[in-house]
Amino acid sequence: MPKLNQIIAISAGKKSAAQKAITEAHHSLQKSAQLEGISRTYKPKDDEGEQLPPEKKLVQLKAWDAIGGVTTALVELFDIVATQDQANCLAKANVVVDGNAILKDIPVTTLLFVEKQLVDLHTFVEKLSTLDPGETWHYSPDVDYHASESNQTTKTRKVLKNHVKSEATKEHPAQVETYTEDVIVGYWTTIKFSGAIPAKERNEILARVRKLQEAVKSAREEANNLEVVSKKIGAPVLKYLFGQA
Repeated sequence: MPKLNQIIAISAGKKSAAQKAITEAHHSLQKSAQLEGISRTYKPKDDEGEQLPPEKKLVQLKAWDAIGGVTTALVELFDIVATQDQANCLAKANVVVDGNAILKDIPVTTLLFVEKQLVDLHTFVEKLSTLDPGETWHYSPDVDYHASESNQTTKTRKVLKNHVKSEATKEHPAQVETYTEDVIVGYWTTIKFSGAIPAKERNEILARVRKLQEAVKSAREEANNLEVVSKKIGAPVLKYLFGQA
């Protein structure tokens, strides 16, 4: 008996062949000249009359021949799709990670769905924001997110000061130069907060996603290894429609 993975492999070809057969038959049948033939002979009114050769044109296409080609292709397509759908109802497998079945008896169609969702989840997790590695973080239950260590910085203010370059004399006033000086007026104590996750946690989740992806793929391949029983539905359908199949 064939296996489901073999049926899947040929189903696309059958669909393509059936579509091609229908398209070609449709286009051919629109050319009415191919369906028409003629035979004409000429007999003069009397023996002295002009003799003309007979005319003959054969029919190039018969509608039932076109229908027969379409029917053959569709019977094969109907049967392969029915066989595949029937097998999909029966094909199941466990998703096993590290020896533990985290999902049991999952249909192959569901496995395909999960497999596609895990691709999106991998992208989602990969793009998660992580904590700035330039800071030392700890989880703060008071605020329910991560906090950095406190960091103290100074606050300064510019103060004008005078510098006497030369003292005053009887003849000349004092020469004074004005300049500014940064004077500490206070201290900032800063603690940063973040709702991001540690890179280590992000990487651990990513590793689990990848491991699950491999397990789902293996389960799908196992499910697709099911031996299938061929279903024959094409002939009854096409026989009902055209009276032959």
